[in-house]
Amino acid sequence: MAATEELSGILMRRQAINEKLEEGVEIKPQYKFVNVFTEFHEFSRKEIKQYEQTFNKFDEGRDGFLDLNEVKRMMERLGAPQTHLGLKAMISEVDEDGDNKISFREFLLIYRKARAGELESDSGLDALARLTEINVDQVGVNGAKNFFEAKIEELAKTNRFHDEIIQEQEEKRREAEEKALRKQRFKEKSAVFQH
Repeated sequence: MAATEELSGILMRRQAINEKLEEGVEIKPQYKFVNVFTEFHEFSRKEIKQYEQTFNKFDEGRDGFLDLNEVKRMMERLGAPQTHLGLKAMISEVDEDGDNKISFREFLLIYRKARAGELESDSGLDALARLTEINVDQVGVNGAKNFFEAKIEELAKTNRFHDEIIQEQEEKRREAEEKALRKQRFKEKSAVFQH
């Protein structure tokens, strides 16, 4: 039964899209699942994880979205309060699915637009990007100096992604080994007291 309901929902959405297209209304795409690590290849895994920590710090409802009130409190804490209309404009600038909230994917769009220079210098989103930007060496991100540097960067993206995963795995392995060693030392010390 669930499969027929899902198919029915898909067909109803397709019919609604077709009807609105015939009326000349623009339809925004709906996003279900997005792998931000592959979509936002201009950011390193470490940067995305740091952006995620920032996002989660301001997601007070823990629902995976920043609503109007959460964006308002975030901007106040960052020292760049916005008017109600300014907050709505900030959200609508990156709100691709039209739910009047900012998902983590849409939150990353702010930083993508900031790096590309697509944000107005006096906008709330520009202030947000500047106040929460992570200072990481960004050679090649804002445009390569020449064609060959751009090609080298493109080829290095896959290797960088792979290297970051290996580095994370190494760090986790080292932490597990240190934990096991500490546990062993504790057992040895506690055995002295048990005799």
